[in-house]
Amino acid sequence: MTRKLRTGKLPLTGALLAGASVLATSLAMAGAGPARAAEAKPPPPLQGSWTVYHGDPAGSGNARSVTSVRVHSRVWTSPALDGQLYGQPLVFGHRVYVATENNTVYALSTATGATAWSTHLGKPVPASTLPCGNITPTVGITGTPVIDPARHEIFVVADEYRGGQPAHFLVGLDTATGHRTMTRRVDPPGQDPAAILQRTGLTLTAGSVVFGFGGNYGDCSTYRGRLVAVPEAGGPPKFFTVAAASGTSKGAIWMGGAAPVVDGHGNLWVSTGNSTITSSAHHYDNSDGLLQLSPSLRLLQYFAPRSWPVDNAQDIDFSAAPALLANGQVVQAGKSGRVYLLDGNHLGGIGGEQAFLRSACDEDIDGGVAVSGTTVFLPCLTGIIAIRTATSPPGLRVLWRSGTGGGPPILAAGLVWTIGQNGTLYGLDPATGKTMQQATIGVPANHFPTPGVGDGLLLATCAQNVIAFPAAGTGGPHAATQTPKPSRSCDYSAPAPPMSRQAIAAIAALAAGGIVIIAGVAWFLWRRMSRSR
Repeated sequence: MTRKLRTGKLPLTGALLAGASVLATSLAMAGAGPARAAEAKPPPPLQGSWTVYHGDPAGSGNARSVTSVRVHSRVWTSPALDGQLYGQPLVFGHRVYVATENNTVYALSTATGATAWSTHLGKPVPASTLPCGNITPTVGITGTPVIDPARHEIFVVADEYRGGQPAHFLVGLDTATGHRTMTRRVDPPGQDPAAILQRTGLTLTAGSVVFGFGGNYGDCSTYRGRLVAVPEAGGPPKFFTVAAASGTSKGAIWMGGAAPVVDGHGNLWVSTGNSTITSSAHHYDNSDGLLQLSPSLRLLQYFAPRSWPVDNAQDIDFSAAPALLANGQVVQAGKSGRVYLLDGNHLGGIGGEQAFLRSACDEDIDGGVAVSGTTVFLPCLTGIIAIRTATSPPGLRVLWRSGTGGGPPILAAGLVWTIGQNGTLYGLDPATGKTMQQATIGVPANHFPTPGVGDGLLLATCAQNVIAFPAAGTGGPHAATQTPKPSRSCDYSAPAPPMSRQAIAAIAALAAGGIVIIAGVAWFLWRRMSRSR
């Protein structure tokens, strides 16, 4: 009997000690890289990816392959993520990718919404340390990331708080693992990082990651709008500067969160905000206009309304993405509510428009657009509007004003999808603007959220959650399993922020020490019981 007790007890003690060692090692490894769920290596990507803002380099927002969307029930709702969501969900390789204002990038399973991995890039900037702004309580990753499918790499710009100061970094991550592949400081030389915000989505052209800088909400401090291009393989950034002349500043490239638009030649199209120039006696400084640039960031042509100095004085930005039509026409809008029709081959400089609508929208038009043939769907803040273009003679007319939604629209399954500030996802009839489908998703963090599509899902975000609905024709399919609850807020409360590596290591040490102590006490009690017998 004693022999049996010994042979049973000694292996138990060894197992406890071994378990302590394994636990400590596992926790230490978790602090050294991205946090990952126990999941097999993801399968190769299939058709139905959504890897850049509004689905393609031109930002058309048109998911042509989607044949049906049903929002009466959900496939899944993600857990609450660790910060607010300002960007659009992306899809690649059976995963949904989103980034938060807490500087964390998440990869979620398209099948379940569970976290496949998450990578925390660094401490976000406390909003209280910035001269102005309306993103609270922290500023981290604001712009929509971009994925290079060939490199299996996702790129984000993170605003990090280092040494008591903000600093902007372009970070590349492996899409399968979340491990860092590159880090590059991208603050423009001589610019106070606290005065700028990386608001545009990111895009790719000619082997570079491209994005814009503007100012914080309130346009305080001194900054200049910039377009930035950084080689994907690493290397110093290139900059194009708006309002570059001495004595002027501002000219944000922010585009309501849309990404710079890339045409079929790899050239870049960006809209710009107001500068400090308010008199036509000054030379035009590329503010409040539409610019076309080469992949090397050389200015090719521009357009600005004749009212640009007055628009500057009134903070009337061009704040929407340009819509590039297949016939060569371009539609541009912004805060003024005016909509301009342009010849993409000859923008015409100041006053070069072919036609314009004076008051298409009675509020701002901010963000990405959706394009179908010669019809453009614009994100008017009081509700999506549809604009039809003509070529002979060149002209514009309003097809309808919906008074519904208002977030940047996309097209999928024959409907125009938009998110309202009331926390509702709407599917509108593109011919009439009438609501055909709708679902409560929860109040968003801002008025710029835009749906995404991929791998059998239509994806929308509230403040801290991703919600997935079934969408046929993009992979999948995924069966709806949840009936949405009528709620005006997100479904989950926010979790604690990610722990630091030092905290994880300390917990590992405490856990290991606790197990060793328990094993020792158990061995001591066994010895006493053995002797008493």
